[in-house]
Amino acid sequence: MRGLVVVCGLIGSVLVAAAAGRADEGAALAFGDVACEGDYQHHLQGVCTDLHDQLYWSFTTELVKTNAQGQLLKKVHVPNHHGDLCYREGKVYVAVNLGKFNDPQGNADSWVYVYDADSLELLAKHETQQVFHGAGGIGTAGDHFFVVGGLPDGVQENYVYEYDADFQFLKKHSIDSKWTLLGIQTATFHDDQWWFGCYGSPAVLLTTDKDFKLRGRYNFNASLGIVGVAADRLLFAKGPRTPTNRCQGSLHLARPDQQRGLVPIPSPQK
Repeated sequence: MRGLVVVCGLIGSVLVAAAAGRADEGAALAFGDVACEGDYQHHLQGVCTDLHDQLYWSFTTELVKTNAQGQLLKKVHVPNHHGDLCYREGKVYVAVNLGKFNDPQGNADSWVYVYDADSLELLAKHETQQVFHGAGGIGTAGDHFFVVGGLPDGVQENYVYEYDADFQFLKKHSIDSKWTLLGIQTATFHDDQWWFGCYGSPAVLLTTDKDFKLRGRYNFNASLGIVGVAADRLLFAKGPRTPTNRCQGSLHLARPDQQRGLVPIPSPQK
């Protein structure tokens, strides 16, 4: 991908450090941009990682697995529309909507599809019909899952739907976020708080505590993917296009900032 620098091996150092529970700041600061190999018909919806050496990308109708340098390992075609995704204990969980997204009357058809992280074989499908305006994103904290989705025009709060490890519905949470375009697209729990990426002009990043009390609302675009990799270090996604309008994906390191939400960390080789 033109304009991207792939620093081979360094992302692996960051992910391994995170998996070991360490904040290897030296490795994190050395990490540069990573491009997902290939181009795809539909745009990037979200990213996740096993916090070791593998990345997972959802391109709406294609689920893609790469190594830590972005080299393609596996891809499978999936139903439209596969949204944001998360990783837990050898499985990849994807928020899926098969109905009308963002419909005020609730004509969505919300699911979570579960894939084997090694083979990308579909293992299970769980109904999440409580996600009234369409499942679009998913995150995990502890052994629970949290699904986010659409939001019709004018609604002044966003919603998070909590499920247990077996996807039994537990609770609907509200975030006093004010309206965001099409609700929440991406979600991750990192550094003891939630990070939610939303569309918009400009795009919006929301942060909350673990109980979904709003901490911040920022003009920062994490609507195509966000995932934590080490203490005070997260990756956010971008979705450039080819000259023929095919969709690509890239990941970029950032640090939290109280005023701006996240601040990109430039690659040391740029």
